[in-house]
Amino acid sequence: MKSIEIAKDIFWVGGIDWSLRNFHGYKTQRGSTYNAYIIIDEKITLIDTVKDYMSDEFLSRLSSVIDPSKIDYVVVNHVEMDHSGAVPHIMELAPNATIVTCASGEKGLREHYKKDWNFNVVKTGDSLSLGKRTLNFVTTPMVHWPDNMVSYMPEEKILFSNDAFGQHLASSERFDDEFPLDIILEEAKKYYANIVFPYGTQASKALDDTQSLEIKMIAPSHGIIWRKNLAAIHDCYDKWAHNRLEKKVVIAYDSMWGSTEKMAKAVYKAFEQKGYKLRIFDLKLTDISDIMTEILDAEYLCVGSPTLNSGIMPNVAAFLTYVQGLAPKNRKGIIFGSYGWAQRNVKVLEEYFEKTKIQIVHSHVVNYIPTEENLLEMQKKIEDVI
Repeated sequence: MKSIEIAKDIFWVGGIDWSLRNFHGYKTQRGSTYNAYIIIDEKITLIDTVKDYMSDEFLSRLSSVIDPSKIDYVVVNHVEMDHSGAVPHIMELAPNATIVTCASGEKGLREHYKKDWNFNVVKTGDSLSLGKRTLNFVTTPMVHWPDNMVSYMPEEKILFSNDAFGQHLASSERFDDEFPLDIILEEAKKYYANIVFPYGTQASKALDDTQSLEIKMIAPSHGIIWRKNLAAIHDCYDKWAHNRLEKKVVIAYDSMWGSTEKMAKAVYKAFEQKGYKLRIFDLKLTDISDIMTEILDAEYLCVGSPTLNSGIMPNVAAFLTYVQGLAPKNRKGIIFGSYGWAQRNVKVLEEYFEKTKIQIVHSHVVNYIPTEENLLEMQKKIEDVI
């Protein structure tokens, strides 16, 4: 397997997972990469590893650059096993190597792997001399685990950014000027929406902490390396981390006999009249992680379901549980649906919205099949409150 030199004597030696289609419950239609980097200096330094099942590919690339037994330092920016899964393999090959990580990282590695490795615990402001080059460390807790940190090499102006600025995207191309930028940004948005979203406050602090650094390259733990379009991805992260919303609505629903679907279209027409950017999704047909990507910058979330037994449709319940976990802030919402003999749907939807702290501006329920008059009335009421 071929390594790729990203700067003088610094090589990408990660793994490409072309087959990955699900990661932590979100759909990864374009696969992913697990990025690891080897720095050849007076002290041979590895930054991160790969998921355990990609160890052979990773070690093949690594061995094309250096004998792994010669590694002096293993920098672990994040303990999660898609990054640390091959650490035990490396430490078997280089038993005298020192693991460089933060205090939470040491704790997490000990708890994961039950090994008494050599540790050098670092914190924000600490530096590590590699010889001609240096690594400076900034801890970024809860972006998106307690152990997260980033590593910066001032001599080459490279930020090894861990999960920040990454994407689940498999490609043989390694750099942002070698691959369509719109696809990279689309996958970066999806990654943020489905992984980092709940930690916007921490992400904005991490942006502030790295603002003073002169950066010519961002080398994340997943996906494409940034060397040309740094301003574009930084602007996106600034917008997402600070929760800057567009005049946009996301409408998501499931329908049993078509009545709730008709109501969803009435919601659509109301927002269309008010000039909103529109996204509408049938939850039977669209993966929740793709809908979550659209919610990232939407002002409104509108959700519809008929009553099913004493609750709502399973697709809607699963979707709202997922939304609740990602905790979008400062959203407004509309809930709607039809019912037969039990008007339970709106009550259950309201409970989900209240737990997620989405402000409900309108609820609308119709018995059985809505008439044209029902739908026009619904549309007008929504137009009046948005």
